[in-house]
Amino acid sequence: MSILQRISVFLITLIFTTHVKAQFKVVGYIRAGGDIVSDLQKVDLGKVTHLNIAFINPDTSGYFRAFPALDTVVSIAHARKVKVLMSCGGGSRHVYYARLLSDGWRPAVVDRFIAFVDRYQLDGIDVDIEGDDIDSNYENFVVALKTPLQSRGKLLTAALAYYTRNRISDKALQQFDFINMMAYDKTGPWRLTDPAQHAPMSYAVDHLDYWSHERKVPKEELVLGLPFYGYGFGPLPDTNGIFRSMSYKDIIARFPGAEKQDEVQFPGNGGTLYYNGVPTIRDKTALALQRGGGVMIWHLLGDSSGTHSLLNVIHETVEKNK
Repeated sequence: MSILQRISVFLITLIFTTHVKAQFKVVGYIRAGGDIVSDLQKVDLGKVTHLNIAFINPDTSGYFRAFPALDTVVSIAHARKVKVLMSCGGGSRHVYYARLLSDGWRPAVVDRFIAFVDRYQLDGIDVDIEGDDIDSNYENFVVALKTPLQSRGKLLTAALAYYTRNRISDKALQQFDFINMMAYDKTGPWRLTDPAQHAPMSYAVDHLDYWSHERKVPKEELVLGLPFYGYGFGPLPDTNGIFRSMSYKDIIARFPGAEKQDEVQFPGNGGTLYYNGVPTIRDKTALALQRGGGVMIWHLLGDSSGTHSLLNVIHETVEKNK
């Protein structure tokens, strides 16, 4: 092989490797409330590719409030080559969306979404409309968002739950650049008679099987959701349901060694806390590398720091498997 041929092979390999690296997404959600700039400083943005701000919604009349801190967030993230998306909707019910997305309201509301993206130089919109908020107008809404976003070179993504998978039409699904599969909350405090792991590996496989095989979503557009929190069942040591939900960082702070497993027992009362520890997050990231195009984190501030950081585990697993 000549020197020129060797150089050509090297350059092609380098371009391919860089492309593959860029294509594996690490999508992290961060809450819009509170001091978001200070919160962002707690996140290692060098290990994130996309930052979703949760949640930015219009008011009941379809208008957005000013979000002054967002300018700073976008500036910080863009300096680290991280894309920033506004995530609309959220897990709680938003009854007013049914009106805002109806035929008479939708065009003006979509215009305001796009104006918000333009105003804050965002990189796209993540549609996290869930549950009963997914109605007959969902498809029309995402179709209406797609054209103006695409013309600007912006992203349109979605957070999709397994239990409402049949509500997402093929046409709606085709509008998204990628989907964040919420492979968690299989059970939880709303189902206390069904104590179990809320994000088992089998549930991640269910999501990948369904969206890839049955709905034909390309591998690179499948982003596997990972929980940085856990749920408690049974008698718990604190009143008012304090430990029905707990962040990963609080779990490992309270229970030494908890990072090595996926559940802990509350001493003397029989309560159990289920979550994903380091080994499972590592295995799920490896699964996403094999069968998907990235991982998604709900949410970034639930992480611990140092050697027990789940974001570090994700990053190290991705780097190791390049």
